[in-house]
Amino acid sequence: MNAMDINVGQLTNNAPTLASSAMQVELNISNWRGKAPDKKAAKDVEAHNNAENGIVNVQKVLLKDNEHLTLLNSFVGSMRDVHKRLTMPWSNSGLRLLPTAQFAKYHKEMTANELIFWELVEKFLDSYNDAVIDVELKMGNLFVRADYPSLEELRGRFNITLQYTQVPEVGDFRVDLPKEAMDELTATMEKSYNQNYKAAMSDVWTRVHKYLANMSERLDYRDKEDKKKFNDTLVSNVTDMIELLRVCNVSNDSQMSVMANNLEEVMSGITPDALREDDYLRAETKQAVDDAIKALPSLDI
Repeated sequence: MNAMDINVGQLTNNAPTLASSAMQVELNISNWRGKAPDKKAAKDVEAHNNAENGIVNVQKVLLKDNEHLTLLNSFVGSMRDVHKRLTMPWSNSGLRLLPTAQFAKYHKEMTANELIFWELVEKFLDSYNDAVIDVELKMGNLFVRADYPSLEELRGRFNITLQYTQVPEVGDFRVDLPKEAMDELTATMEKSYNQNYKAAMSDVWTRVHKYLANMSERLDYRDKEDKKKFNDTLVSNVTDMIELLRVCNVSNDSQMSVMANNLEEVMSGITPDALREDDYLRAETKQAVDDAIKALPSLDI
């Protein structure tokens, strides 16, 4: 899904609303992955296979099966997922758009996750020196002590920063330029804002379409033998989209408001168990979901 047909209006109408109802947020996480290249092993593979130099890239897993590092790296991935789930894309530099209505929830989750991150880092560091000794036999001739940083150096490989900044308004420049240059700069800024805004809204609609389409597909069956199983999240994912449509509607878009209201009505009283047990409710809900999908902005898939 790459583009959507959304009438976002002129930026001059959206910018003040955007600046007052959203902020920019940037998450940066540094963590040691526990991998290192091995040029000698790569050359050996190339020579064994009569291949040219530079064809093979060998990456060593320095602490194979280390539960502390595995858990830490997995948690970093889930933390990035939370950051992405609660925000919208805004620029290629890593900045994402965070609606002010979502700030309290976002900040609470990310602050709690930051504490867990550092707890996991400390547990890994406490076990690190013993882990290096234990892995030497597993590595065999591939073990190179220089691949493993000192404990002090390793501690410096971990960091996490969360920065919030205002969304600047178009035309808010603190520069002295001739009118023609200023007009050109403002036009460029407006174009960038429009593109970023459209991408942010496209991301919201794409997420909504994804979960509605999944629900429609899982509720579709021809007879009881063909009935498809589904997890409880089939319902919660869609109800979460109602909240997403409301908090991410930073420009008071009527289409988003209507869709949130419609989905709220469709999902009222719907539970996973009820859908599993009541064939009529299942078919009725699927039809309502299909109607909601048809009412979504068109997707260029």
